[in-house]
Amino acid sequence: MKRSWNWRLWGGFALALVGIASYPFFFIRFPATRDFPWANLILFALAGFLLITGLRRAFQRPEAYRGKVSGTILASLSTLLVGFFLYTILYMARQVPESRGAPTVGQVAPDFTLADENGRPVTLSTLLRSPFATNDWPAATGDARGKTAGAVLIFYRGYW
Repeated sequence: MKRSWNWRLWGGFALALVGIASYPFFFIRFPATRDFPWANLILFALAGFLLITGLRRAFQRPEAYRGKVSGTILASLSTLLVGFFLYTILYMARQVPESRGAPTVGQVAPDFTLADENGRPVTLSTLLRSPFATNDWPAATGDARGKTAGAVLIFYRGYW
């Protein structure tokens, strides 16, 4: 009797690889999946289901399905890779120390100088002392004329 190819083993292994590779290339872009990788955990659960059912087929009906040796290797490799992913994302990423001295919400920012879009230096204190001009947004009409401007600071950490 010819044995059939056990697609569940290879599908489970491929799904585990997709779950690992999809986090740094796709899911990290969205805050809902960046902070806690729930979508990857769903992919890992599906991969585990396929691997377990594939191994069960291979060991319960070895005359009909292949995969006793390769299935064990693929399941072990998938378990190691998923375990390393979870250890890295859920444990090691949380071990990054807090930044001491970083400004908090509502705290007065220290004076600093940065280059503007034309490469000229601009100081925060200069921006805060300058009055609204008549062509600034929001339109400086009525009560806003003669009052000092404000600044909004945005800290962009990028993708991790």
